[in-house]
Amino acid sequence: MGAGHIKVKCEDGKERFARIPGKMRKKIWIREGDVVLIVPWSFKDDKADVIWRYTNPQVEWLERKGHLKF
Repeated sequence: MGAGHIKVKCEDGKERFARIPGKMRKKIWIREGDVVLIVPWSFKDDKADVIWRYTNPQVEWLERKGHLKF
């Protein structure tokens, strides 16, 4: 989407526009297909903030433990 915003597909079936905070923009690059942890806004359900991007080994571990459903 540009300008520090991405569209994410959530586990609850909704699509949300997520904002990448400034402290993550230059340090962590988020690409299409990455698994991220978001926090939906309390006052507007269709928007959220990205708080973490999982690496491939972390995603594999989460799948093995049953925390992710693909």
